[in-house]
Amino acid sequence: MISLSQRLDQYLALRRSFGFDLAFPERVLRKFTAFADDRGDRHITTDLFLTWKAAYGSASNATWANRLSMVRGFSRWLAEHDALTHVLPAELIPGRKHTRPAPYIYTREEIGSLVAAAAALPSVYGLRSAVWQTVFGLIAVTGLRINEALNIDRKHVDLDRGFLQVEKSKNGTGRLIPIHESTTERLTSYAAVRDRILGPTDGRFFLKENGTPAGDCGARYNFAEISRVVGLRGPQLYQRHGTGPRIHDLRHTFAVRTILGWFREGREIDREMYKLSAYLGHVQPEYTYWYIEAVPELMQLAADRAERRYRGYAS
Repeated sequence: MISLSQRLDQYLALRRSFGFDLAFPERVLRKFTAFADDRGDRHITTDLFLTWKAAYGSASNATWANRLSMVRGFSRWLAEHDALTHVLPAELIPGRKHTRPAPYIYTREEIGSLVAAAAALPSVYGLRSAVWQTVFGLIAVTGLRINEALNIDRKHVDLDRGFLQVEKSKNGTGRLIPIHESTTERLTSYAAVRDRILGPTDGRFFLKENGTPAGDCGARYNFAEISRVVGLRGPQLYQRHGTGPRIHDLRHTFAVRTILGWFREGREIDREMYKLSAYLGHVQPEYTYWYIEAVPELMQLAADRAERRYRGYAS
């Protein structure tokens, strides 16, 4: 009989054929199927998921809701092939309703400290530090998602004209990202270090010292490490990441500071938001408007502007 790990291979291959980026879900699902295989379970059931949850370790309901959604998607596919598989109920995790966490807005000093700490990461040839200071700095100045940055190929980087091409974003669409001259200089500097160490290569732009692509797992590990160095996360045992501001908050910070600048310059926010929405790769502009609601300073600026307009209409 086919094991759940073998079924997972089929499921992941199918979804990747549709263009999905499954690096993080695969890590979670591999742990789930390995647990099931060790127990001799061949079918996904509610009891199996809850037993795995009890054995896997403590985490918030939000984290377990996310894990549930991954396993639930797998169970929904597998139920089409295996009559004994249960499609896990969406309400299995109490309080599963999704709420977006409030973004952490980095100060310029904090971003500078993070990039400096990344530049000091130890490595044999120096490529580790070059990769991560460049990746984290790039996200801070462009608002790219972490996997968008890591998935950029060399052919998608035009340093002469100052453009990056995101071939496939979270939503399956591509876009061009114009970058500042200072960013092209930083990317050029990194590329020179990479080519000196690895020689000319094709494929991904950001590579590790063994020549393989820099990945999401390494990004989160190194970001946790430099976050502890600069005091944004506390010390952890057993190489745990801990909690604190995330890589994704660099994207949030970019968006919030862009909108704040527009308010202070007196620009027409509704018109500008469509530009930012396209730049960030949002499918719908309301996803970009969320930043105004999520950050008190922006909410107050929006309220003040609305009140001024109302007074103008009333007078």
